[in-house]
Amino acid sequence: MATGGVGARVIPIMTANGCSGCHTIPGVPGAQGQVGPRLDGSVADRVYIGGMLANNPENLIRWIRSAREINPHTAMPSTRTTERQARHIAAHLYALR
Repeated sequence: MATGGVGARVIPIMTANGCSGCHTIPGVPGAQGQVGPRLDGSVADRVYIGGMLANNPENLIRWIRSAREINPHTAMPSTRTTERQARHIAAHLYALR
């Protein structure tokens, strides 16, 4: 899926934003979190993001940046990453297999 991001740039972004505290993410050092879903290659195959948004790049980017604005009851924080950073994260997640 085309996100306009570069997955190779994601590790420092995910580390700085605490993604590894909640998620298990292959290729991200220390990402063994158990709070959120595993982000281990199944992201591209999921029907929904956050249980409510159709799985497409724009929705994933929105979810990464503003999850609590979309669903105030989610455990996922609104990261406030830049759109470019969220595009890099989305590219990485869709590329995992």
